[in-house]
Amino acid sequence: MVDAIKQLREIAQRCASGQPLHDDLSRWLAECLERFLAHQATSIEEALGILPMRGGVPWWREEAIRQRDALLRLLALRHFSDLSLTRKSHEICRLARRYAETAWRFDRELPAMPERYRDKPQELLFQAFRLAAPMPVCERHLRTILQGLEQAKDVVKEIEEALRQCGLLVSGAMRSIEGSPEDGLEAERP
Repeated sequence: MVDAIKQLREIAQRCASGQPLHDDLSRWLAECLERFLAHQATSIEEALGILPMRGGVPWWREEAIRQRDALLRLLALRHFSDLSLTRKSHEICRLARRYAETAWRFDRELPAMPERYRDKPQELLFQAFRLAAPMPVCERHLRTILQGLEQAKDVVKEIEEALRQCGLLVSGAMRSIEGSPEDGLEAERP
């Protein structure tokens, strides 16, 4: 479904800008439309391959949920990297509830994010609330969303330790996961 949405977005962008479609996009769109016109699909969504499974969420909500989860992970990495998973979830949940009860009721009408939110947790909360995904989410759900960060952090630590023991280059990925502004590769000095 994700690929179909990407293809549709590219087709829309190319049509809007007057650019021709690539052959593969043209063929894909023609096949989808043929399925629909030949009554091989009951809806255009089914023909395009963006029909949710029975009881599933619509494609646009699924996409919004993925984006929301990415924003919440980024919030955890940027502002709460030194906390445990449980504490991160608690703090983000607390912040999101406070934002929902106070500023969001005014911010939802704004055409753009207030500049005062830049580089603060509210920047990512503003973006997450604007999506078509439920916000705020409960602590338990946040722990599930953020769980992968802890696993990634552990894997990066193991890799970094192995590289350090071998005397090889050490990735700056761990520092960025932990919130340090350093990026890129850096030689480990004895």
